[in-house]
Amino acid sequence: MTQNNQSSNTPNKVRIDKWLWAARFFRTRSLAKQAIEGGKVHFAGSRVKTSKEVSVGDTLTIRQGSASSMNEKTVVVKALSTERGNATIAQTLYEETEESIKQREYYSEQRKLANLARPDTKPNKKQRRELQRFKQQG
Repeated sequence: MTQNNQSSNTPNKVRIDKWLWAARFFRTRSLAKQAIEGGKVHFAGSRVKTSKEVSVGDTLTIRQGSASSMNEKTVVVKALSTERGNATIAQTLYEETEESIKQREYYSEQRKLANLARPDTKPNKKQRRELQRFKQQG
């Protein structure tokens, strides 16, 4: 009877693109790879390569979303996985830092306030002319 050297299914280190995919930060591994190569994933404050291996306790900064709604998270790796499970399991793989949560809430509020400053409708021809006169005067 031969015994397997790996007694458990949890590895000690996992490639960062696999972990990001398993933790459901990106829909596919190729999207995770593109984000890493695009400089949107940082390990300990510096850019990483796709082949970088992460272990439990590492801190990652991940930027997601478009330029107008950029979402940056700082997470601490709590567990490793190379398989993509459901969302509840994926959330156990990491823990977001308190500063990151506060920063995201602050930027979310700023985006909401910026949208409130916009009028519901575009100005009509008369209003546009009045705006032009007002700008030229002052």
